[in-house]
Amino acid sequence: QVHLVESGGGLVQAGGSLRLSCAASGRTISNYAMGWFRQAPGKEREFVAAISWGGGTTNYADSMKGRFTISRDNAKNTVYLQMNSLKPEDTAVYYCASVSERFRLTMNILDYDYWGQGTQVTVSS
Repeated sequence: QVHLVESGGGLVQAGGSLRLSCAASGRTISNYAMGWFRQAPGKEREFVAAISWGGGTTNYADSMKGRFTISRDNAKNTVYLQMNSLKPEDTAVYYCASVSERFRLTMNILDYDYWGQGTQVTVSS
């Protein structure tokens, strides 16, 4: 069984930074693209960023470009999300997820089959 565990969330002031981690077990993620999504209260879960299985290709939602960086360390079976210049509107629960199909990079939430429990990020103004 696949488990994804996020960590690194917390409370930060606007303009600050956080680094989220997602540790995977039960699946060798080196063959799978991984993604980060977020969900704010009262809103649908939305795409944040995705990274290809080897880490050579990344995709970002427009509002995150230039501020967020997704990366991975396949030797550690871990994916990261570096978030800089945080804004109050970035407040949400952040989830990492694994694409269900090997060697496929996608931003479509429906293409992800395993999800972590989420980590709360709160940005104060």
